[in-house]
Amino acid sequence: MKIATCAYHPQFLPDWQDYENKITAWVADAAGQGAELLVFPEYAGMELAGLAGAEVSADLHGSIRAASEHFPRAVDLHAKLAKQHGVYILQGSAPVQDGDKVVNRAAFLAPSGDAGFQDKQIMTRFEREEWGVSGGGPLRLFDTALGKVGVLICYDCEFPDLARALTEADVILVPSATEALAGYWRVRIGAMARALEQQCVTVMASLTGKDDRLYAVEEDTGAGGIFGPPDRGFPSDGVIALGRHDAAEWTLAEVDLGAIAAVRADGVVLNRRHWEEQSGRDGTPETVSLR
Repeated sequence: MKIATCAYHPQFLPDWQDYENKITAWVADAAGQGAELLVFPEYAGMELAGLAGAEVSADLHGSIRAASEHFPRAVDLHAKLAKQHGVYILQGSAPVQDGDKVVNRAAFLAPSGDAGFQDKQIMTRFEREEWGVSGGGPLRLFDTALGKVGVLICYDCEFPDLARALTEADVILVPSATEALAGYWRVRIGAMARALEQQCVTVMASLTGKDDRLYAVEEDTGAGGIFGPPDRGFPSDGVIALGRHDAAEWTLAEVDLGAIAAVRADGVVLNRRHWEEQSGRDGTPETVSLR
């Protein structure tokens, strides 16, 4: 499959047509380059808050409410574009009201126009302490015409057990939003480690750029990246493709599912197969006093 992942600059867009034009152009660009799977970053859906005006989009609770209200319409737009171009799209996530709590939700759209959803599992400090965002529904494995796909939203990719739950995934998508370079590297290192452990491909998308009119995503840094296990059939450093830092652009790469199957079956190392050998060795270590 050919994958396109982006560093995406969210902007204050006060009119729905502006938003639709922007997303339409981005999707057409990637599809025009032959991409079959498109990945937008975490909280790219905060652009939807601008539709309620600058005063609302600059306010914590107002921006969450506005993004949540416009989320279904944005899902419909991405579904239409997925069907029009015959591609899969991971839509940029947004805070969404789900019953009595707010979750960080991404929609995954198929070429048929059908939609699936993945909620973030583990919240960062700002999501817990400032936003009041909670962990959402369960992890899901999407069985697609391109292969099996999982989604770990940003911080989630820093927890190995979540990736292990998706061990049947050929590709794990990692949409992210980080305001500091250290945050970008935490997510990137997590994504690369998960590719090593589960012997799969991970795909990182990032927010980038500045717009003071959008609460919480007013300043972001990152790059698109596609990673694999540093083993047979993959680059020695595990980097299949890497975009320019803070350049709003698509990063594309061809990914061979056969290479994933081959490295899982006969890699130089077999991390995924040997995972269970940790059991029984991961308890409280024996303390040895050396003075």
